[in-house]
Amino acid sequence: MPTCKLCDNEADALVSVKVDGKTKKMCEDCADRAREQGEIAEASESVVQGMMGFKGRR
Repeated sequence: MPTCKLCDNEADALVSVKVDGKTKKMCEDCADRAREQGEIAEASESVVQGMMGFKGRR
């Protein structure tokens, strides 16, 4: 069985997820957490840019 490199647990299958521009293979639970953290980071960055009046591209 494959082993997740983040949590060191055995998983039925590993999922490829892009984290910080790099593709990593991890179990479903770690993949869900990574997606959530990415969404939270994008939302918080958007709020900060809105407060500062940033009107450019990312």
